[in-house]
Amino acid sequence: MNWLLVVVGAMAGAPLRFLTDRFVQSRLGTAFPWGTFTVNVVGSLVLGLVTGAVAAGAASSSLHLLLGTGLCGALTTYSTFSYETLRLAADGARWRAAANVAASVAAGLAAVCAGVASARVLWG
Repeated sequence: MNWLLVVVGAMAGAPLRFLTDRFVQSRLGTAFPWGTFTVNVVGSLVLGLVTGAVAAGAASSSLHLLLGTGLCGALTTYSTFSYETLRLAADGARWRAAANVAASVAAGLAAVCAGVASARVLWG
């Protein structure tokens, strides 16, 4: 039954990624992959919160499968991040490509740490 939790979470995460990406791009343009950056950072934050809640005993492993593996797994996208970074570099925007890598990794790590820390404060 665990696989069903992952499937249900992914069914929400994939369209949420698509819609968020389109919304962010419509506001900020396409010169930098802000949509992918946004979903990856938000997904990292959510995963940190859920993982922290499970570690604190405030959430179940089933919720981790639903939200952590399913939702966040489909919401975030390493492949699109990689492709968009390659596209920036190939188009001559090497500085933006490097900034995308550095900012994505730093913000993703900061977000997951913030999520875990928030969970510790909330459910300690």
